[in-house]
Amino acid sequence: MQNLVGDRAPVMADVARVAGVSQQTVSRVLNDRPNVRPATRDRVMEAIRELGYRPNAAARTLVTRRTRTLGVISFNTTLYGPASMLYGIEQAAKQHDYFVTVAALAAMDRRSVFEAVERLRDQAVEGIVVIAPQTTAVSALANMPFDVPLVAVGCGVHAALSAVAVDNESGAERATSYLLDLGHRTVHHLAGPRTWLDAQEREVGWRRALTARGVAVPEPFKGGDWSARTGYELGRQIVGDAGVTAVFCANDHLALGLIRALQAAGRRVPEQVSIVGFDDIPDAEFFGPALTTVRQDFDELGRRALVALIRSIGGGRRAGEPVAAIDPSLVVRASTARPAAP
Repeated sequence: MQNLVGDRAPVMADVARVAGVSQQTVSRVLNDRPNVRPATRDRVMEAIRELGYRPNAAARTLVTRRTRTLGVISFNTTLYGPASMLYGIEQAAKQHDYFVTVAALAAMDRRSVFEAVERLRDQAVEGIVVIAPQTTAVSALANMPFDVPLVAVGCGVHAALSAVAVDNESGAERATSYLLDLGHRTVHHLAGPRTWLDAQEREVGWRRALTARGVAVPEPFKGGDWSARTGYELGRQIVGDAGVTAVFCANDHLALGLIRALQAAGRRVPEQVSIVGFDDIPDAEFFGPALTTVRQDFDELGRRALVALIRSIGGGRRAGEPVAAIDPSLVVRASTARPAAP
């Protein structure tokens, strides 16, 4: 490409000169203002590409009084769900021409959340997304005053917050009903940690499906975390019970551990025990057998969170206005089957 400005970095005046317009017109194009003809906008954008011009973010902020930056508060975790939420939010922000700065917390208590909000406010963010799947996070947010728009993600469908969430109850109900439709007399449940809203709501959906069919609601198996190890340890309580023919697990890692425990005890999946997970992690289709599970659309979750936050920034939403939950889908694979004949 021909160097049109020598060794220095191109400035707005260079763009105006190459495009044959005023600097004010260039500014209008950069700030996506109306009243610019399409042909003129195209000439300016072509000049920007030709020169390799990069707007000065600090100067643009002074002029527009906008930073185009959003804050995200999350917590240190490698769990698939929260990590995927963060990725979905970042991708959605990029599509809407926003930058993202992330505050990762060791604990989601009131003090930690408040301090994170203050740090993000000091960076002049225009709005904040909080990934809040734990009860402590929702409690921290519920009565905290904010002077910047805020949307919570993953905090369940009943929190008194502006929120975007997957409908865990619906997904669990769908998974449980599917197992009952296969002919299983009841469905057992490996529950997630009781301090997580996801775990609470998935248990509610499981109970609701069983109650609606008028079948027995067995006591759920409960562990301390979401790990495959916990699924394995809970599975060891199941292997000797021939009455257990179908299990809905609160996430895919618990299902993986359960499958390992059953196979180690000589019980076949799905011939003797059918298993359904929740999340549809990337490895789920490669389990042995491939796992039937409930899929969450994290890209859509991130997109809706960003749209809700941007609307709030623009004054289009009232504080505390609920956002419709996202309905998950059931992905049927090889870990489920009709119960064996007695």
